[in-house]
Amino acid sequence: MLPKAWMIMVTWQIPPFKSDEIISLPNQPKVSSRQFAGSIAVDENNERALFYYFVEAETNSNLPLDLRLTGCLGCSSIGFGAFIEHGPFKPRREQDADTHSFNFQLKEPLSPGIKKVEANMLYLELPAGDGFSYSSEKSFYAYERRDNRVMEVGNNRYTLVAIKGETSKFSTFHGSLCSLTGTTHYPIRHQTGSPLLNFNKDADSRGEYLWSHGLISDSAYETLNSACNNSQILRRQYQNVSVSPVCSVVSGQLEKELGKFIDSHDVTLDVCLSSIRSQSRVLTQMQETKEIDVCIGDETDKYLNREDVQKSFHARLIGVNSWNICSDVLHFGMQNLDIPTFNTIGSLVKSSIRVLVYSGDQDSLVPLIGTRILVNGLAKELGLNTTVSYRAWLQGQQVGGWTQVYGDILTFATIRGGSHEAPFSQPDRSLVLFSAFLKGKPLPVAQ
Repeated sequence: MLPKAWMIMVTWQIPPFKSDEIISLPNQPKVSSRQFAGSIAVDENNERALFYYFVEAETNSNLPLDLRLTGCLGCSSIGFGAFIEHGPFKPRREQDADTHSFNFQLKEPLSPGIKKVEANMLYLELPAGDGFSYSSEKSFYAYERRDNRVMEVGNNRYTLVAIKGETSKFSTFHGSLCSLTGTTHYPIRHQTGSPLLNFNKDADSRGEYLWSHGLISDSAYETLNSACNNSQILRRQYQNVSVSPVCSVVSGQLEKELGKFIDSHDVTLDVCLSSIRSQSRVLTQMQETKEIDVCIGDETDKYLNREDVQKSFHARLIGVNSWNICSDVLHFGMQNLDIPTFNTIGSLVKSSIRVLVYSGDQDSLVPLIGTRILVNGLAKELGLNTTVSYRAWLQGQQVGGWTQVYGDILTFATIRGGSHEAPFSQPDRSLVLFSAFLKGKPLPVAQ
């Protein structure tokens, strides 16, 4: 529900095990870059393993490595990241057919003067129970039996063990995550999109966002501000505890006013009507913007559950009957949502690691309103002065979003027209953002 990207970049030198190389995925076009996938043992005694998918840069493997982890509660970085957001391929259902074909994403130059960006992409599904990652010890899936740090993606000991397990496959990790700073030819950087930084602030900003976009009534907004805020409602729901009478009333009012046909990940997109296969193409014919396949999640699910795909992917289903984009076997301690993560952002900045926090401006799930306030507050707390005042940044000749930089180390940015998963709805603008951050350059500005 709350995808975030956590990025670490190092230099790629030696390829993974040959046995992990993917010869070709079903319906995939010919490509010049190599792909690898497989399982990494993190606890051999309990048969626990994490699954990864790696795609080399198309022309030069000696480029930064982008490690992508999805911060959703048990949601797949391969499903969301690789096949929906920013990976090299997207599954695409052919009209009136049950087969899938693949389509390159972000392959061509965006505009004059902007060349395509390439990076080695590594997607890791964690914890065990997420995607193709598994544990033979089923009690591991219960929150009480897992290491508490499983919720803290950046410090999760299973991430460290997985990286160690990759030593023979990805030798530039040199055995531990800590040695990255000593071995990389590229500076370590951290990028997080649509993050849940503080539960109360982020949840309560949703009411203002919905009201300002005309999605809820004045009375509903007033009640959220005076009698029962959104964080109270969500906290009770997560805890499976009955809400108060007044919260029950406002919750019902919000549900009625929003209806079932608004996607909280992007309030401007249509929802996927699975019974109408050609919906995305019909929508495209009605507007001049690039096609956005709003049913890509369903198509990714169907594709990754094909036996021939799983065989080519070196993936196995252990303890589950099907691959799910978000796990239905993992159980999380929802009280951890109250642990603020902006402290982790602050720790990274204090360690001289450049940080980019960005939001899609059409995301009502974790609205930019709360994120912007929290990042600004963090900058003040750290004593960082504004080094780039709030301004628009460009993608080609059009505004791609807005940005502000603090102390030349902490950046906040928005992606205009971006959803909760911004690269899904705005791939070109997301690529400009990623490219600038990758190269340590400021976002483009009007000349």
